[in-house]
Amino acid sequence: MESILQIRHLTHTYSIGTPFERDAVKDISFEVGRGEFLGIIGHTGSGKSTLIQHLNGLLRPTEGQVLLDGKDIWADPKQIRDVRFRVGLVFQYPEYQLFEETVYKDIAFGPTNQGKRGAELDRCVRDAARLVGLREDQLDKSPFELSGGQKRRAALAGVLAMEPDVLILDEPTAGLDPAGRENLMENIRAYHREQGKTILLVSHSMDEIARNVDRILVIKSARILMDGTPPEVFSRSEELLSAGLDIPHAARIAAALRQRGVPIPPAVYTVDALEREILRLRKEAASC
Repeated sequence: MESILQIRHLTHTYSIGTPFERDAVKDISFEVGRGEFLGIIGHTGSGKSTLIQHLNGLLRPTEGQVLLDGKDIWADPKQIRDVRFRVGLVFQYPEYQLFEETVYKDIAFGPTNQGKRGAELDRCVRDAARLVGLREDQLDKSPFELSGGQKRRAALAGVLAMEPDVLILDEPTAGLDPAGRENLMENIRAYHREQGKTILLVSHSMDEIARNVDRILVIKSARILMDGTPPEVFSRSEELLSAGLDIPHAARIAAALRQRGVPIPPAVYTVDALEREILRLRKEAASC
């Protein structure tokens, strides 16, 4: 797979030269493929937020490089604004950043700053609204008239309207009810299917990560602990738990069954896979 992002020996040190000096990320290297859906997990304070803020130039590395399509994003600091258009970052609770008179104007703010006008701007706004599940009649409303989940979708649409090559989502479903979480994630999955863009998802929900991503990056104490597919990562459940992380509910049940002698493979981590294994074992037992 062709890489769109390359992170090379990235280190970021806060409070250099003071008693509070600390490395938030330390010598991190990895690549992100074009069109990949990458999950990033780690306990609070592990360095996830610091890491993703480097990927669109909100933070500048103390050491190392971030390359976008093979070019160091800091090679010309005057161009960092263009990098932020190409790598869209949606912060946790993005609805707090809504400020315009209407939802339409809020979604249009980013692409307007890109220089889009007229029919092109209107297309970007309406396409983004459709992708996140906002209705046409909601575009003329004040964003503050929307529900919590609708505000979240409006804020996400504001980033999608800039048509970024890479979309970074920091805990996009935090604070939503179960129905709202699943609805928003379905919008994100549909966007990935339709647009084929690169997505990086930061989440504390292991079930959310397990159901959606192609690959997982596990961060612990400012460094990469694991980098692999969901089956590869979740088969190492004991290491994840010892690192202060959770594992998917299905993986917990599978582990408990293994402790009782049921031969469930370690790579089982979703409800569907667990159901298939149990039915297979029942069928084998019935045929004996």
